[in-house]
Amino acid sequence: MTTPGVADTVTGGQRAGERRLHPVTPLRRAWAPVAVLIGWALHDPDQAQRQLTRLTTTTLLTALAVLVPVAALYGFLSWWFTHFAVTESELRIRTGLFFRRTAHIRLERVQAIDVTQPLLARVAGVAKLKLDVIGAAKKDELAFLGADEARALRAELLARAAGFAPETAHEVGEAPAREILRTPPRDLAVSLLLTGATWASLAAALVVPPLLWLATGNVWTVLATALPLLGTAGASSVGRFVAEYDWTVGESPDGLRIDRGLLDRVHETVPPGRVQTVRIVEPLLWRRLGWVRVELDVAGSSNPVLVPVAPREVAVAVVARVLPGVAVPARAELSRPPRRAGRNVPLWWRGQGIAVSDAVFATRHGLLRGSLALVPHAKVQSVRVTQGPWRRLWRLADVHVDTGAGKTLTARLRDADEAAELLRTQAERSRTGRRDARPDRWMSA
Repeated sequence: MTTPGVADTVTGGQRAGERRLHPVTPLRRAWAPVAVLIGWALHDPDQAQRQLTRLTTTTLLTALAVLVPVAALYGFLSWWFTHFAVTESELRIRTGLFFRRTAHIRLERVQAIDVTQPLLARVAGVAKLKLDVIGAAKKDELAFLGADEARALRAELLARAAGFAPETAHEVGEAPAREILRTPPRDLAVSLLLTGATWASLAAALVVPPLLWLATGNVWTVLATALPLLGTAGASSVGRFVAEYDWTVGESPDGLRIDRGLLDRVHETVPPGRVQTVRIVEPLLWRRLGWVRVELDVAGSSNPVLVPVAPREVAVAVVARVLPGVAVPARAELSRPPRRAGRNVPLWWRGQGIAVSDAVFATRHGLLRGSLALVPHAKVQSVRVTQGPWRRLWRLADVHVDTGAGKTLTARLRDADEAAELLRTQAERSRTGRRDARPDRWMSA
């Protein structure tokens, strides 16, 4: 399949106008055969252990003498047969040694381009481009490019996606960003220590394995349980600290830019119009310090965090950049369920509340870990009312709002008449919201 605007001249498997990835890429791809062996060993550890006990020094050296050249050859060939080119209307990526795959990515459908640098990539001076495209189940990527080349290509693709002519896209460059928030490492560390999930996972990792040893006396059972628990404890504390270290949020014409990471640096953008839901989370132990966490549902993004920890007033100011013209309601401004909801759900009903404005539908839930979720009316896909027999007895109902990111917000324990009114009026609010919504295009502001 040919692409208009690109010559079909082929030189050594590479068409005119196409480029290859960085020469260090084969080193990264050479690990694929090794990963297959590791995957087999993890899938059948007993068989792998039996095979290892049978290995002699000669067999091991022979296996390495075969495996290393095969891995190196695979890495080189996979790099050699991977090309990419930027045309007037699309990014084309050709890959595959035996089975060829050509991806044609229309530039007007590009919604986000992230630059990531794992630790070894930073040492080698290379970076990875991840592209978020409308309608794609997963992100296409170019791994790896030189760090400067990756940033220049990202800027060029964004400029072309915004409608700049190909001959001027090179000159546009990356839009400047103004820093609006930086999370101090000390605040991040303290916030993790004050998070209940950190201590719960650590307690489980310390308590469960000794109990299993006393109950079974089987070291393999203890290890099979202890290692995942330790991994969970590490991911909820050290892992989060490493991933969210030096978290910086900047504002630019193409959206909010996020730079983060201690070992692996990630440079990503929250584009305008792609945010489906904003959640302001307030854990119990953070309240004395006035701290909150801001999470997002963004179509096509795997990062759910906008602000890992910040004073509430600072976080609200950042939310105002994501949802222009939206005022975050205070807890006192929320409409609580009727008092008879306490007969349906004792105590916990006090943590529920809603607020509906001309711009957003907002719900709050949780007593110990309060969470206020805001969804713009333009992002509401459907509204449902559910009412079980027990809640029907007390004339209560739940209102469910479905968003474009496949998530659902629920306003619980509402008066039945109020729920019916919300169901009736939300369709008009969504229609008005979509009419007034900002375009989902880069640099359209």
